[in-house]
Amino acid sequence: MNASDYLFDHQGAMISDLEKLVNMETPSGDKMLLDRCARYLEDYFQDNVTCRVSVLENNSAGNNLLVRFNLESKLKPVLLLAHYDTVFPEGTIKRIPFSVSEDGEMARGPGIFDMKAGLVQAVWALKALEKHGKPRRPVTILITSDEETGSNSSRKVIEGMAKESEAVLVLEPSLNGNLKTERKGVGDIDITFIGKPSHSGLDPSKGASAINEAARMIQFLQTLNRPELETTVNVGTIRGGTARNVIPGEAFMQVDFRIVAEEEGERIMKEVRKFRPKDSRVRIVVSGGVNRPPMRKTADTDRLFSLAKKIGQEFGRDLKETSAGGGSDGNFCAALGVPVLDGLGAVGDGAHSDQEVLDVNEMPVRAAILERLLEEI
Repeated sequence: MNASDYLFDHQGAMISDLEKLVNMETPSGDKMLLDRCARYLEDYFQDNVTCRVSVLENNSAGNNLLVRFNLESKLKPVLLLAHYDTVFPEGTIKRIPFSVSEDGEMARGPGIFDMKAGLVQAVWALKALEKHGKPRRPVTILITSDEETGSNSSRKVIEGMAKESEAVLVLEPSLNGNLKTERKGVGDIDITFIGKPSHSGLDPSKGASAINEAARMIQFLQTLNRPELETTVNVGTIRGGTARNVIPGEAFMQVDFRIVAEEEGERIMKEVRKFRPKDSRVRIVVSGGVNRPPMRKTADTDRLFSLAKKIGQEFGRDLKETSAGGGSDGNFCAALGVPVLDGLGAVGDGAHSDQEVLDVNEMPVRAAILERLLEEI
């Protein structure tokens, strides 16, 4: 039995492993739940693969894990990037329990597609490698706890590991089965408006409305979109005020922007900082900037994709490449000049929504493609 046959024969065990991981909720920011899952993943890897697992303590988020496999090789390692946090709050599993459709084709559950299936597939790819011939290179897996919130606490670790690696394979979900060779850069801006509260009936002229200035800012931000350059700006959240009959003394908004060209990030931040309130009594505080630089396709990326495409054909899959509007930790690595291939994780749909689903029949296929990539790189 070869590695791929081994994986196809163990599809049921992969689904069983996935159910356990999905049932273990991991909302970003909940350190207790995140650390519980980190302990589970530590045991999960060590119980299934001959490897060395290090727990990277992290006070500002959940602990990160560093898994090292095939340490006998002295070549530069291949780095696999994954994260175990999800966007779903605690309790979502009660509302959307793990389930497999009656026809056995699709599975559902919070975080199943982004990206817990990718973690399970990685474990099984390593199991297959160990049973049927190790790769030439060491394999390092970095599993982080704050990707969904910007990787602020793990970025330095990611960049440090990438610099030591021959290539980076990102276990984020695919885009309609396609691999990601380019990603947009991602920026975030927090804007606080500090005005002057007053009674809206008795002393309206004494107040300075923070919400009025926030409304003007929203209109201004829309002028910063550049569709011809694929630049998008979005006000994602806004809050302010204390009561209906009070001139609001404070407002706050969170803004997301996506860019292909790095200079677009500089332009957006410069324009936002230049914005001046109509009411001079309102003060505006701006923080943030580009969080993830754009991930651009290079000749090395193209070689990685060509290898993956060739391997995909072995399993009857015509893998295609695509550009994604969302960012990942692969963006950090690509900016350092390290070859990156993204989207090697799950096949499914509905990331970050109640409709998040996974094609369970593709799990052994994706694990087999990953196993072969680790053999060949």
